[in-house]
Amino acid sequence: MIVIATSDKGGTGRSVTGSNVVYRRALQGGDVCYVDFDFGSPTAGAIFGIDSLARGTTSGQGTHSYLLGRSSAAESWDVWQHSDRTSLRQRPPGTGRLALVPGDAGGGEFAFDDAVVDRCIDLFVRLHEEFEVVLVDLSAGRSYAAEIVIAATMSPGLRNVTTKWLVFHRWTRQHILAAHGLVFGERGLLDIGAAHGRDRDRFFDDIRFVRTAIVDPNTPDLAGLRPPQLAWLREANRGLQRLAADRQVGRSAMLGAVPLDPILQWREQLITDSDVWARHVANEATIEAFDSIAKKIVDESAWERL
Repeated sequence: MIVIATSDKGGTGRSVTGSNVVYRRALQGGDVCYVDFDFGSPTAGAIFGIDSLARGTTSGQGTHSYLLGRSSAAESWDVWQHSDRTSLRQRPPGTGRLALVPGDAGGGEFAFDDAVVDRCIDLFVRLHEEFEVVLVDLSAGRSYAAEIVIAATMSPGLRNVTTKWLVFHRWTRQHILAAHGLVFGERGLLDIGAAHGRDRDRFFDDIRFVRTAIVDPNTPDLAGLRPPQLAWLREANRGLQRLAADRQVGRSAMLGAVPLDPILQWREQLITDSDVWARHVANEATIEAFDSIAKKIVDESAWERL
């Protein structure tokens, strides 16, 4: 299965959520691979705790170089083996593979041709044969990366491979409107898909939304707020729920939601069980949300419309 992660705005938590989801899927026993297609900001290495890849690879064999034909292969790193975080190198028994295909340091967006699409197809076919889940993290917005992936996944070589899309957005009015625009707007995903021969309705069936940094106005953690503040938060939340439903970003199109977590506000990283149970710096609800999304990704019933 290939899962494409995208968002219309930066700062949605797309990369850190996607990284944590594949990490949780590996803990559940699945073989997973994270592919950094965020050509302008390939920072997945920092999230996985591989310091030498914090801003992308400098070997000349990242995804950017590979797609442009500058290298014959895109390099792959074993996160369990190469992470600089001790807690990640202590791979629990029964876990699956956890690999990172990094982007190139100093890369950027680029126009593409058929040769680029063909190399993308070859990369996806190879990774699909190796891994249960391949998560491809795109650049934010209407990027060439998105069009390359849509063109590739419409090819005969990938047409029978299950491909799903996750659109990430924060729980604000601006982000809800942006997520709607990315999918349904002019030159949005559905338009690009149609231009490459995808049926719009079937394409939409393969798209789900993930809400990030959610603040529950009814949580006991907000007990310190003044009553007028709580009342305002609850009314704002109801307004966002109505807006999301009107813009087809509501619960029927949602795969999961991740609560606001202090640790992710300050540092984009994988949250381990040790961070929750031993160090007490992260919240249990956060890893439960990542666990839930990791399970739903491979659950066909989770992709059925309500």
